[in-house]
Amino acid sequence: MDVQLLVTKTDFCISNLESQFKNIGVPYHLDYIEDHPELVSSHHIRHSPNILIEGKLIFRHRPTPEELKGLFH
Repeated sequence: MDVQLLVTKTDFCISNLESQFKNIGVPYHLDYIEDHPELVSSHHIRHSPNILIEGKLIFRHRPTPEELKGLFH
């Protein structure tokens, strides 16, 4: 499963979000909005963080631990 964290380089919640993913054992990769204008355009992204799974935008905000567990377990 391809899980992508799409964030701004200045997003203060990156480390917390990464910890959430590590705690539930879901592999992910981190990409920066500034480096992917095509994703910003195609998904109409205006804020950070965003979570995409298999290229589909799932969250436009930092999900709670319960939201992540519900999605992956």
